[in-house]
Amino acid sequence: MDFTQWLNTTMSGSQRDIHSYVFLPRNGSWGDELEDVDCQEVGKLNVSLRCSFVRTTSDCNDTDGYFSYLEGAFCTFSPQLFPLAIFLYAMWLIYLFIILAVTAEKFFCPNLSAIASSLRLSHNVAGVTFLAFGNGAPDVFSAVAAFSDSRTAGLAIGALFGAGVFVTTVVAGGIAFVKPFTAASRPFLRDIVFYMSAIFLTFYVLYQGSISLAEVLVYLLLYMAYVLVVVLSSWIYRRMRQSTFSAPNSEEADLLTESEEDHLSTPHGSEFGDEYQPLRPIQYNTWQILVEALNPMDSRKWRLKRWPWRLFKLLKVPIEFLLLLTVPVVDPDKEDHNWQRPLNCLHLILSPLLCIFTIKSGTYALYCIQNVMPIWAIFLIVGFLLAAIVFFTTKNGEPPKYHCVFSYLGFVVSALWINAAATEVVNLLHTFGVIFRLSNTVLGLTLLAWGNSIGDFVSDITLARQGYPRMAFSACFGGIIFNVLIGIGLGCLLQMNLSNAVLQLEAPGLLVWVLAGGLGASLIFSLVSVPAQCFHLRRTYGFALFFLYAVFLTIALLTEFGVLKMTPTLQ
Repeated sequence: MDFTQWLNTTMSGSQRDIHSYVFLPRNGSWGDELEDVDCQEVGKLNVSLRCSFVRTTSDCNDTDGYFSYLEGAFCTFSPQLFPLAIFLYAMWLIYLFIILAVTAEKFFCPNLSAIASSLRLSHNVAGVTFLAFGNGAPDVFSAVAAFSDSRTAGLAIGALFGAGVFVTTVVAGGIAFVKPFTAASRPFLRDIVFYMSAIFLTFYVLYQGSISLAEVLVYLLLYMAYVLVVVLSSWIYRRMRQSTFSAPNSEEADLLTESEEDHLSTPHGSEFGDEYQPLRPIQYNTWQILVEALNPMDSRKWRLKRWPWRLFKLLKVPIEFLLLLTVPVVDPDKEDHNWQRPLNCLHLILSPLLCIFTIKSGTYALYCIQNVMPIWAIFLIVGFLLAAIVFFTTKNGEPPKYHCVFSYLGFVVSALWINAAATEVVNLLHTFGVIFRLSNTVLGLTLLAWGNSIGDFVSDITLARQGYPRMAFSACFGGIIFNVLIGIGLGCLLQMNLSNAVLQLEAPGLLVWVLAGGLGASLIFSLVSVPAQCFHLRRTYGFALFFLYAVFLTIALLTEFGVLKMTPTLQ
C-alpha cells in the first residue's frame, strides 16, 4: 500500500488537508511506499489515526523482539489508558534490567570463569575472546543488518562509535570506581594501539565515502592479529615464568592480583554459593536433587533479611527459576563441580530449545523441513536422546569427565538470555523515543547506544565487583575492538560480491565526526592518564571519565539541536 491509498482509506477530506503536511513528498509525488515514512510522525496525527498508522508503517514494525510495543501502546490501550501503557512499559523496562543483572552475575560470569579455568586462559585472554563475544554479539548483528542498506551504513558506524564512547568512559570509569586496581600495563597499551588503529581505519573509510574489499579484509585480519598477539603474549609470558620460577609481578599483564587470587576460589561470590548450592545429603534421591536444585529460595537468608530484600527477591524468583531450568553452571572449585545429574540432563533438553527460540525471536525455530517437521521438534528429539544417554551413563554424586562441556553450553545460553533481554530493552527504548518524539539521531546517540551497551555495563561491573577488574577492564577495550572490526568488516563483506567489490557509504554529517572525535578523545585521555598514574586506577580516574562523557554528550546534543553547526570549510 502506498501513502495515497493509506491516506484515502483512513482520513476524511478535511483530515487529509490538515495532516498532509506531515508527509510532504520529496519529489512532489505520492509514489513512495509507507516504508519510507518515519514512525515518529505518528505523534503529529490525530489520536484516532495512530493505531492504523503504526500497523501500516513498516518503520513502526521494524523490530527483532518478541513484542510490538508501539502497536501495544497505540492499539491495545485506549487513548484514555495511554499513561497506564507508559507506566507498564517503564516497569517492564526495570524488570528487563533485573533479568540482565541476574543472568550476568549468577550464570554468565561463573561459566566464563569456569571456561577460562578449564582452558587455563589468563583473564586478559578470556576478556578479549569469550567476554568480548558475549558482549558484542548484539552490536555485531545490528551492524550487519544496518550494512544491508547503504542508506543506513553510516548509522551503523555511528552507533558503533557511540557505544565505543560509552564503554570506554562510563563502563571503564565504573570499573575503576567500583574496584580500584592496578591495570596490566602491557595489555592496556596493546589494546589502546589496536583500538586506535581500528578507529583510524574507520575514519579513513568515512572520509573517502566508500569501503573496498581490501579494506574489509584489513578489518578482519586486524582483529585476527589482535587475538593472536593476545594469545601469544600470554603463552610467552607463562613460559618465561615457568622457566625462571619468578614471583608474580603486579604490573604484568597476565598475573592475578592478590584480591583476584582470593576470589578465584569463589568466582561468583558467596551469595551464589549460599543461595544456589545448598548442601544436599548423600541419601537424596534423583527427584529430591532436582527439586532442591530448582529452588531459588534460601530459607535461612529469608529469615535473616529484611522486607526490602524479601520484596526484591520475590521479583527475582520467576527469572531465577527459568535461568536455573535452562542454564547449567559449572563450578570447578566444588568437589562435584556443581554436578546435578537430573537437572543437567534437563538442561540438555531445554537449553538447545531456548537457544533456537532466542535467535530471530524464534522465527527460525518455527521453520519446517519440507513442510513436515519444525526445527524446534528436531532440537527436542536430539535433546531427549542426549539427556537419556547422559542420565543412564552417569551417577548422581560423580560428575563425568566431560562435565566441563556444560560450562560452554551455559555460557552460550546465558549470552543468548542477555542478548534477548538487551534486544527487548533496545526496542522498548525505541518505543519511548517515538512516544516522546525524540529524533533518530538523539535516540541512537543516547537511548539506543546505552541499550546496546547494557550487556557490557552489567557484565563488566559485575566482574569487577566479584574481584576481576582486570578481566573487566580488558573486556572494555577488547569487546569494542571486536565490535568495530568484526561489525564493520563482516557487515560490509556480506554485502559485497564479485561484481561489486566497493560499498558506497552515506556522506557523514557533523554528528558522526563528533562521535569519532569523542571516541578518539577518550582513548587519548586513557593513553596519557593511565601511565601517568603508574597504572594504578583509582576513583578519580573514573570520575574523570564520567566528566569526559558528559562533555561529549553535551556537545553531541548541541550539534543535533543545531546550536553547533558545520562550517563551510568542513563541508
